[in-house]
Amino acid sequence: MIPIADPEMGEREIERVREVMESGRIADGPEVRAFEEEFAEFCGTDRGVATSNGTTALHTAFEALGIGPGDKVVTTPFSFVASANAIRLAGAEPVFADIDPETYNLDPVAVEEVVRREADVAAILPVHLYGLPAEMDHLLDIADDHDLAVIEDAAQAHGAAFRDQRVGSLGDAACFSLYPTKNMTTGEGGVVTTDRDDVAERAESFVNHGRPPEGGYEHVSVGHNFRLTSIAAAIGRVQLDRLPDYNEARRANAAYLTDSLVDADVTTPTEPADRTHVYHQYTIRTDDRDGLAAHLDEVGIGTGVYYPTPIHEQPAYDDVIHDAPVAERAAERTLSLPIHPNVSERDLRTIVSAIREYDR
Repeated sequence: MIPIADPEMGEREIERVREVMESGRIADGPEVRAFEEEFAEFCGTDRGVATSNGTTALHTAFEALGIGPGDKVVTTPFSFVASANAIRLAGAEPVFADIDPETYNLDPVAVEEVVRREADVAAILPVHLYGLPAEMDHLLDIADDHDLAVIEDAAQAHGAAFRDQRVGSLGDAACFSLYPTKNMTTGEGGVVTTDRDDVAERAESFVNHGRPPEGGYEHVSVGHNFRLTSIAAAIGRVQLDRLPDYNEARRANAAYLTDSLVDADVTTPTEPADRTHVYHQYTIRTDDRDGLAAHLDEVGIGTGVYYPTPIHEQPAYDDVIHDAPVAERAAERTLSLPIHPNVSERDLRTIVSAIREYDR
């Protein structure tokens, strides 16, 4: 079976975890601080705040930016539900704008329509879906024109870039997931990146029960225990070092598939000239998605449907006003193929042959 995901852990990760365990500092501590600094440097930001997972990173960013009850956040309905859940967990309300049919990211024209229509919009949450950056120039212009915050959901886009600037450094804050299937992992974990000291300091306090930076048992605000462990941070520091090679392998695998499927009966991913896609997922589009997925499964090729139900059609969000026909259509037609670094050239040939066989 060629799996849709294949997290890679090696001897370096094991050795670093062993060192942390032997040190006795297995919870929050110097290892986490070092990981935060290194991750922020990788993204090109001044600050990084590690969290327990990607969802808590999003929740933390909203709290740190003061977005909560009475506020609305414009976001995409075509994402993992955590994007919208974090908005509600902070006390705000999501408002869904439709997506671009080629990139699957937020359509800035649809966003502007929502911002002009809705009162109390405080922020935009673009998702860099599948590893492709959203159209940030236009979204940032909208935010500037309407005095809105921008929080990047970069959970799938570690190392991706928009106009040669890495995601995580484009908005007021950005949030990453370090789940096992991501381009790099800590097992579970997340990071908030920002250039704003005030946001970073509030985030640091929020993830640590509202304590001030110096710690102790004074709690200056209400917070959570959203801290990352030192064990996870140790894994993350090694994975971060490997990330450029991982992304290069994903991009090479994607180029092979795109070139080899150019005349197949599927639509391959778009990569605009001003963006660097890191292919967390290689997502094709086809009118017979379920049939193709079943065929690939029969010949031992794993696939994934991300996401079969738009967020606005989930029971938890059926009360949210929406107009998202493009997202609804994408949910019916998209299929992700194996693209991770452990996919071999032989695997790629097998995937291409199986798709062509189904075409016939």
